[in-house]
Amino acid sequence: MQKHHDHQRPRHLPAPAPGPRGGGFYRLAGRLTLSLLLAAGGGFAVWRAGRAIIGSLAPEPEPRKVVESPIRDAEWLAMVEGLEKHSRSYRGRVGIYIKDLETGKTWDYNSERQFPSASLIKVPIMAAVFEKIKAGSLSLDTQIRLTRGGRVGGSGSLKWVRDGTSLSVMEIIYKMITESDNTATKMLIDTVGMDYLSASFRALGLERTNITPEGMSLSSRPVRRENYTTAREMGSLMERIYAGELVSREASEFMLDVLKHTKSRTRLRKGLPLGWEIGHKTGLLRRNCHDVGIVFSPRGDFVIAVLTSEAPNYTVAKNFIAKVAKLTYQYYKIDSDYAGLPGRAGAV
Repeated sequence: MQKHHDHQRPRHLPAPAPGPRGGGFYRLAGRLTLSLLLAAGGGFAVWRAGRAIIGSLAPEPEPRKVVESPIRDAEWLAMVEGLEKHSRSYRGRVGIYIKDLETGKTWDYNSERQFPSASLIKVPIMAAVFEKIKAGSLSLDTQIRLTRGGRVGGSGSLKWVRDGTSLSVMEIIYKMITESDNTATKMLIDTVGMDYLSASFRALGLERTNITPEGMSLSSRPVRRENYTTAREMGSLMERIYAGELVSREASEFMLDVLKHTKSRTRLRKGLPLGWEIGHKTGLLRRNCHDVGIVFSPRGDFVIAVLTSEAPNYTVAKNFIAKVAKLTYQYYKIDSDYAGLPGRAGAV
């Protein structure tokens, strides 16, 4: 979990926007409509109604996009060669998992190695909360009251909210992911319980991802029982969200919407080509620096998870992750150089 301090007072939350559908005008209309609905005090029912309104405005849903020029075998091998060279040169520990969701091609580097999860733990927490909602014992409209004892330092703006303020589960999830808000995370943990989360992680198929009270500490020093995860398991969660298979299709759509609004502009998002989209979650704590996400590119969508630890400093780690992203992005671009490559479909 990010430990930096944010002294800005909180503002009203924008609602998660729908995924790309029917062109830029409808995406813009969707964001505006859903923002107005949530500002009016709505919850999940309003979010769902908002999506229905957007659907009535937009043309018929497009079929699954056809990738005309998926990454070729030779390009993939060249990309992997560059990534391996860069990974071997890193002055720390690293785990990487990349999967092309169009072709199924996968590359990993120490993807089963466990790393302290930092704020990546908030992704399976979000999924576990949705399992609770699916079971009917909680809803996105459920109100949770913020107490003085529930405040946590570090990332997020909820630590500045007045005692006694009630927020919906939807608002709290949105804060937990988009701002990596530690107070929001504690509110959800206190609501569902640590034992429930541990059991839910196992039910989700997470064998090497765990959660402990000590692991949630913001201490910069090692803790007795740490939270751990792997690049492969984090990448797998992202893939299941993308496929609409994590908890349910509706829950997966909501989670992806929220991930697309993460406010970090470094690591995987740094250097993201114009017009591309990314839904991702970062982590930064105890000399661990991570980013995992789903990238939407013209040559196919892909999952990328980069976990690091023991770097000389956070700047080195962030720049390493950004370089891994850049090396990957350059092979998924359709530009003048790619257009001239021999063998491209339709090339002249």
